[in-house]
Amino acid sequence: MASNRTFRQLRFVRPPASCELILVRHGESEPARENASFPLVDGQGDPALSPEGEEQASRVCERLGGEAIDAVYVTTLRRTVQTAAALTAQLGLEPRVERDLREVHLGDWEGGVYRQKVLEGDPIALAMAREQRFDVIPNAEPRSAFSKRVRAAVERIAVAHPDERVAVFTHGGVIGEILSLATGARPFAFLGADNASISHVVVNGDEWVLRRFNDTSHLEHELTARPEPLS
Repeated sequence: MASNRTFRQLRFVRPPASCELILVRHGESEPARENASFPLVDGQGDPALSPEGEEQASRVCERLGGEAIDAVYVTTLRRTVQTAAALTAQLGLEPRVERDLREVHLGDWEGGVYRQKVLEGDPIALAMAREQRFDVIPNAEPRSAFSKRVRAAVERIAVAHPDERVAVFTHGGVIGEILSLATGARPFAFLGADNASISHVVVNGDEWVLRRFNDTSHLEHELTARPEPLS
């Protein structure tokens, strides 16, 4: 007798004890000015959000406010704290600081110099893109050290939040590194997530699954140009 069973396509289901990371790049930060450095925190540029970035932050927090978020993480740099502020207030959650998810240290190009050098097409900036590493910049953080600390931070969060969804407000270089680690892609394959965009990774032990990259549906009307890749 012929069987009448049917088999629907399977949908992704989060594995037991895994952790969902909702990765949010901070809103646009204030512009760098020639011959004037941003304030530094532990040697890294710490600009505030620009008015445009504040609007982006409001939009991404409004969108995430309808999600079941169990914890919110920020970094030591204030643009992530400012971006997350509306969400933590709405959810009644105290943001947790994960220092190792701060942006890659840009060495001699910290404080806003990086933006100028990239826009001017500096030879070192061209070499950085060609070689897929930030540490061609003088005194920048070594690639291996950056990757190691980002991986360790993700693993700590995942262990602390099994079966939970965590919003992580962080930086473009960090998001690029997490997604490169998750997929085995070249180091800069996912560099340049838009400000206040959402990316999504499920961490299940050593298996990291990319579910979403650079979701900007909450910002679509205002995106007219690709932003700088960092800060």
